Amino acid sequence: MSRPREPRPGKLMVSCLSAEANRLWPEVLGALEDLFGPAELVYPALPFDQTAYYNDELGTPIIRRLAAFARPFPLDGLVAAKLTTNALEDRLARPDGSRRINLDPGLVTCERLILATGKNFTHRVYLAQGIFADLTLVFQGGSWQILPWTFPDYAAPEMLAILTDIRARCRRDLREGAVLHPFSKELPCPRA
Repeated sequence: MSRPREPRPGKLMVSCLSAEANRLWPEVLGALEDLFGPAELVYPALPFDQTAYYNDELGTPIIRRLAAFARPFPLDGLVAAKLTTNALEDRLARPDGSRRINLDPGLVTCERLILATGKNFTHRVYLAQGIFADLTLVFQGGSWQILPWTFPDYAAPEMLAILTDIRARCRRDLREGAVLHPFSKELPCPRA
């Protein structure tokens, strides 16, 4: 019989897609740090050109900014992380309500990358409050394994290198016994 126990935490990362990322990023990063603590590393901007899915809403050209946060983050915090990033998207929306940014929080663990989403699909597991866990990648045999449903941008070599770096930082934190993020299921509303 298995005995329930608290899993090891992961490393919280947030991806920001926007055609206005260069202008909005300082404000977005400040709001994210208010929520999740200091960013350990902000990665260089990447072009988001594998799909045109967001072009009508966000404009073009879309770039991705990605931040990994310093403190280990509890796995059951993913729902609250997604709900608060959704609230930040709403605060920064255009007057007509359309989004200027798309924020996707995820957790990198030693074993996997899980992204939070509000959209159901066959491989997604419902968590709570309208949020699903998307098993995006698994780490086996010393590398990331691309799954049949992995988004093309998360399968790109540049993204896999970033995720490998975040995973290494997660492993370091676990080895060194880094202090867990003082998580509350009632995260504060992000500043706008």
